[in-house]
Amino acid sequence: MKQVALVTGSARGIGKGIADLLQEKGFAVVYSDVQSELEGCAYYKKCDITSAQDREALKQYIEETFGRLDLLVNNAGIACKTRLDILETTEESFDRLLSVNTKGTFFMCQLFANYMIACKKRGLKDYTPRIVNITSNSSYTSSTSRGEYCISKAGAAMITSLFADRLGEYEIPVLEIRPGIIKTDMTAVVSEKYDKLIAEGITPLKRWGQPCDIAKAVLAVGEGLLDFSTGTAINVDGGFHIKRL
Repeated sequence: MKQVALVTGSARGIGKGIADLLQEKGFAVVYSDVQSELEGCAYYKKCDITSAQDREALKQYIEETFGRLDLLVNNAGIACKTRLDILETTEESFDRLLSVNTKGTFFMCQLFANYMIACKKRGLKDYTPRIVNITSNSSYTSSTSRGEYCISKAGAAMITSLFADRLGEYEIPVLEIRPGIIKTDMTAVVSEKYDKLIAEGITPLKRWGQPCDIAKAVLAVGEGLLDFSTGTAINVDGGFHIKRL
């Protein structure tokens, strides 16, 4: 049987790039996002990851359709509606970002980790489930015009460490992928800013990242090439993370 992958936030951008590549490489992929329908994919289930009811319905859909989940990719996330200095950030924006990027990711991990444990206990053959959380280089980089986003992604990074630790006894690897400056709809509003920064050398590789760059890293995890690296954060950022003089 094909391995089954679930990719949240896969209607566009990084999530779609990940889901499309996994499908191309032979996974049965469940696309999931907040819209009611998504054309062009065999399996789709609407899910707002902040909703416990939606998360449970998504799990039920996977159980009824496949009876297993081999790879969970927590990609769903949101940016600030308006970039505000941290001296002006609103509670509404803070709560919105933390609800999706941190709380939603945590409870997706919790729900599907328990489901994967149950699948293991059923004795499924050739079953080696894995979890990948897509965070951001903002998880460790100060950006004072969108502090709530940085905090939300830092929280998601800790979620990876916590679940990697807790799921070790079940041999379920949990890894984090940290995208850098990636060309998507989300970054389109600041494309001129990042064009300039890239040209000035903010990254050793002087180009935008593409969704396929993130997708290739997820594929490596999904194919089991990094199982002994549980808890690791993989920087896919053109070298942004390198400290340079």
